[in-house]
Amino acid sequence: MTAAGPGAEGAGPASGQGTGAPVAGEASTDPSSGDSITPIEQTEQTEPPHTPSGALAGNIVRFVRILRQAGLPVGVDKVLDALRAVQVVGLERRDDFHATLSAVLVSRREQQALFDQAFHLYWRDPAEAVQQLQLLLAQLGGGLRKPDSSRVAVSPRIAEALWPGALRPPGEAPELPPELTLDASLSLSNRVLLQSRDFAAMTPAEMKQAQKLMADFRLQLPGILTRRYRPQARGGRIDLRNTMRQMMKSGADMVDLRFAATRKREPALVILCDISGSMENYSRMLLHYIHAVTNDRSRVHSFLFGTRLSNITRNLRDRDVDLALARVGQQVRDWTGGTRIAACLHEFNQRWARRLLGQGAVVLLISDGLDSDNADDLGREMARLKRACRQLVWLNPLLRYEGFEARPAGIRAMRPHVDRFLPVHNLESLAQLGKVLSEGSVIGR
Repeated sequence: MTAAGPGAEGAGPASGQGTGAPVAGEASTDPSSGDSITPIEQTEQTEPPHTPSGALAGNIVRFVRILRQAGLPVGVDKVLDALRAVQVVGLERRDDFHATLSAVLVSRREQQALFDQAFHLYWRDPAEAVQQLQLLLAQLGGGLRKPDSSRVAVSPRIAEALWPGALRPPGEAPELPPELTLDASLSLSNRVLLQSRDFAAMTPAEMKQAQKLMADFRLQLPGILTRRYRPQARGGRIDLRNTMRQMMKSGADMVDLRFAATRKREPALVILCDISGSMENYSRMLLHYIHAVTNDRSRVHSFLFGTRLSNITRNLRDRDVDLALARVGQQVRDWTGGTRIAACLHEFNQRWARRLLGQGAVVLLISDGLDSDNADDLGREMARLKRACRQLVWLNPLLRYEGFEARPAGIRAMRPHVDRFLPVHNLESLAQLGKVLSEGSVIGR
């Protein structure tokens, strides 16, 4: 079996040096097929073909390393398990080999797509891998040929793991030699600068770092008191019912009092994000934040709007951020277009408000407020939205300017109906949002 890696040509060097470098062995077809594995080069084998040693064992180790670089949580123990499993199953059929590695290395359903793509690209003829790299470059705008629509697009994480530097924009300087490279990506000073840098002013490398930091963001909302109670060891109100039950159960004249406290329920969170042309520099970055919040909380509903409203809640439930945003991109058709905030809010109020905004929901409205609809209609829909939810928070990137004034008619129509008016233009503003919304541990009935 042959592993395709960076700079693979022909059957690849026999030494197999370098991460993902090809090693002469066997070629294969699509992982879903049941064809047997046929060797590209006939080499003498001193051990049984099913024993994962030598070139094959090295390729399995490098394949696991590529999966780790792409974000899958695979460690040394997984490598050892994979080698043992391949030794037991053998290499007679490619689909058995694929299923064996998948059973060992994939622990969550959302990781399967990344694994399948990495397997298909790595365990194949190196010449085909080079063609796939050309397809990737074509997708990025600097390709050598027109991409084939029948091929599946390569995940950026898999591409970066297999071909380091393939995603570098045209004209960007190559990396310095190791002895001249200064690793300051996670230094304290750089982290502080990154926190305060505007999303619109970030370089591609800074955007990548910021997206990784967003994955760890959490949004804590104050709990809502309900009319139900839960047992509590001390304090709260006396639970007479449980106290009498304990007395009847024990038959004693004196028993310890039982107490109860009011249950707290997590409020629902509804996010409405503007993806019009004026929000282009912020909406795509904020989608990573929305994805992190969606996968951290149980009751989050996300919508995108430009000229029409799109419910992306189900697509963002995928824990793999690349797959989730790719599906969102396929669903939404009005990226960087016009803005019809009033019409989109009207659709939300008509179709979704009653089913989503009950029980103390919090609404995050992410928009710059620049609307092409009538200001009176916008004010009316904002007032209706405010009445339906417990708290309406407007996040506006224009607040990054110190001398900001609500001059556009749309902003003036929206401003009186929001509970909080906050900036959202960098990582620092997102961290501040979490602190502001977490103020107050409990909201009363």
